Amino acid sequence: MDTPLSPSWFRDRRAWQLAVIGVLLVVSGLAHLVIWAVAGGPWEGSISWRKPILFGISGGLTCLSLGWAWAQLPWRRGDAWLAATVAWALLVEVCLIDLQTWRGVASHFNRSTPFDSWLYDAMGLLILWVTLLAVDLTIRFFRQPTGLPADMLLAARAGLVLLVISCGLGIWVSVHGDMRMAAGLEPERYGAAGVPKFPHGAVIHALQWLPLLAWAARRAGVTEPSRFWLVAAAIVGTTLIGGFALMQTLAGRSRFDVTPVTGTLLAAGVICLVVPAIVVAAAAGRAMTSSR
Repeated sequence: MDTPLSPSWFRDRRAWQLAVIGVLLVVSGLAHLVIWAVAGGPWEGSISWRKPILFGISGGLTCLSLGWAWAQLPWRRGDAWLAATVAWALLVEVCLIDLQTWRGVASHFNRSTPFDSWLYDAMGLLILWVTLLAVDLTIRFFRQPTGLPADMLLAARAGLVLLVISCGLGIWVSVHGDMRMAAGLEPERYGAAGVPKFPHGAVIHALQWLPLLAWAARRAGVTEPSRFWLVAAAIVGTTLIGGFALMQTLAGRSRFDVTPVTGTLLAAGVICLVVPAIVVAAAAGRAMTSSR
């Protein structure tokens, strides 16, 4: 296992396929962004370039962060094979989404033909497999030694927990959407105007930004105890924003049709995220000034 903060974590045999496929998926998402910029078309809607863009970038970042996380753990029999299955599951899922977009049909909640229905079910099974292994990885981070500093360990544990929660919400989005379709309703709504995918997306990337905050704080020369509390504040902020998104959805409200309660949650969450970022940026500025 590489040193905890070594940039060569991707050389770990469990991580390299996740790293390579993660980069490929991010490149795919950016390529589809260029296609959308040239070809035009709507951003929202069941058939748009948005899904290849967002799922490519999001899936790629998730691959990379899971590879980093795996490389911090002690070896366990079957690790390399299991990590590879996660990488290939995310690659195939994004490829199926891309395929449906290029065919000009919806990738999600599309049961218009047996083939489309089969593809949608296949995507669900792939994400279920990734979710199960993310749960296993999360449990291991609480039970096995990693060698990570306290702040980075806190960031990794919280990021994994929030990733599992996001995956669980994604599964709920799929099941709920199928039930609404069976009732002849719009699948991507909850109540009058709730957006089920909103809470799913609100916390899915905590496994990237929380360790990134810990890393940036360390690079800026912030002491470990201070880094721990900065990460803790960011975790609270992320959780509050996730709670805000979930409350909005379950109340049948659109993303930013806020109430006093949910508005307070959102404001508190943003503050808890922005303040650590400002502290780290200020520390980095002072470090640069002193180095000159």
